Parts: sequence; C-alpha cells; structure tokens
Amino acid sequence: RRKFFEAKSTNAPRTHQMLAFIRQLYDIERDAKEFDDGRRASLRREKSAPILNQIDTWLDDNARSALPKSPIGQAIAYARSNWAALNRYLEAGYLAIDNNAAERAIKNVVIGRKNYLFCGSDEGGRTAATIYSITVTCKRLSTDSRLQAGGKRFDPFRYLRDVLATVSTHPAKDLDELLPDRWAASKTPTP
Repeated sequence: RRKFFEAKSTNAPRTHQMLAFIRQLYDIERDAKEFDDGRRASLRREKSAPILNQIDTWLDDNARSALPKSPIGQAIAYARSNWAALNRYLEAGYLAIDNNAAERAIKNVVIGRKNYLFCGSDEGGRTAATIYSITVTCKRLSTDSRLQAGGKRFDPFRYLRDVLATVSTHPAKDLDELLPDRWAASKTPTP
C-alpha cells in the first residue's frame, strides 16, 4: 500500500484504483476480526481471493504501460515481486494481512538503533538482543486474551521477578520452561 500511496501525486487515477482494491481487502479483514481462524480463512477465500485476482490482472495490465523508473512503475514492480507473500494470508485464518505487528514489535529497536550501534562487544550485542526479545514477548503476552484467566493478565514484572529468582537453580536442560509464553502457560490455571 505504501508505495502506491507515495505514487499518488504522480499518477492519481492508477493509484486510486489500487488503493480502492486494498481498501476492499482491509474492509473484509475488519468484518472478520472477531471470527475464528477457520471462518476467517473461509471468508478470505470467498471474498478476498477474487479481489486479489483482480489486483493481479491490474498489475499485469498496468506494468506494460508504466515507466519502470516512475513511482507507479516501481510500486507495480514491488507488488509483483512480492506477490506470493502478499497472498500468503489466504492460506490460514490466523495469518495477518500485513506485517504491522512485526513492525510494531521492532519499532523500539529501530528508533534506538544509533544508541545501540556500539554494545561494547559481540557478547553485549547478543545479550541486548536476548533481553529485547524477552521484553517484546512479555509485552505481547500482556495483551494476549488467550492467556488471561479470570480477568488476570500476564504480568511482565511478576515474570521477571520469578525468573530472575529461579534461573540460577533451574536445571539447565529445562531452561526453555522459563521462556515467557511457557512460563505464562504454567502459571495460568486451566479450566
């Protein structure tokens, strides 16, 4: 979407058509937000797949007449080169239509990139990467409704307190039990 939006000022009719197709896809996703994975996948096959077929035809038709170095030409080339990835979300209902969640997860790292340019050593860099991974996982789990039981949310501070208190005595072969998602599953009562 971004590349077509950026090309809007140079070729409004074409970009508006593509943005309208994309808007239709997101409207379907908004309608399916509360559906389970199976129902969402079925709806995508029924409604999104035909729109994606229209987009594919539109890309092929317009690729012939767009100048390759123009903004619209670059947007079309980008969409065509990523076509398989753009259609991947049709395969399963749990897949997202875009990578916004991944971009949000790494946003803090990207913003602070210059601050972390020099971690002191390779080991410092690996340690920072591990800590960021755990922190982002904790943040994600704190909003995951599947891990909430009886209105109780995943508490990152409780997790860190517990893990830091037990990691030195925990068997090394079972350290994966201390990963945030596994720790949360072991602490959440089963119905």
